[in-house]
Amino acid sequence: MTADSDENVTAARAAMDGYMAAFNKEDADALRNRWFHFPHVRFHSDKITIMETPQDLKMPVWEREGQSTNWGSSAWDYVELVDSGPNKVHFRVQFTRYNPDGSVIGSYKSFYILTQKDGQWGIQGRSSWAA
Repeated sequence: MTADSDENVTAARAAMDGYMAAFNKEDADALRNRWFHFPHVRFHSDKITIMETPQDLKMPVWEREGQSTNWGSSAWDYVELVDSGPNKVHFRVQFTRYNPDGSVIGSYKSFYILTQKDGQWGIQGRSSWAA
């Protein structure tokens, strides 16, 4: 890995943490304007959701339905680098969703694709088994 790619991975990883903090605060504006790039693609529950613009943002967990009825927060269990290039980084991750009392709702393996646009790293695609 070159120094440039090390810097890219570090910046992309910081974007992952920024996303998780904003997600837990239910800060849709931060996701729309800072941590996601659009179009944003999510593969989940045998579906593909394409959010073309920031106004299309959907975060089903925040609706607290189904398995996420009592969702309180989420956290990374691990974030592992798969590959990186000048403007794209792939991470293999696992996250856990928690109830407000700290009990586990579930843990989910996922794949995140981050891109750099206009000098800013953001999540552009996700694939997981989480609903």
